[in-house]
Amino acid sequence: MKKHKSILDDLELNELISRNEVLFGKRTITVYRPSPKGVEFCRTILEPYETMFPRRKESAVATSNGGGV
Repeated sequence: MKKHKSILDDLELNELISRNEVLFGKRTITVYRPSPKGVEFCRTILEPYETMFPRRKESAVATSNGGGV
């Protein structure tokens, strides 16, 4: 959690996620959820980006097998 805390803090500061702390016995559990602004960001920015520049799983498989397609 320490490694990713700054990323989560930035996402929360930009209102892309919301944080909710829940008591679970003696422990406090932090639950992060996408906010409406975060969901809209995903739909308008990330999804079109993925469409334009898809991740190429087949090239990763070819590289790991040591051969071409």
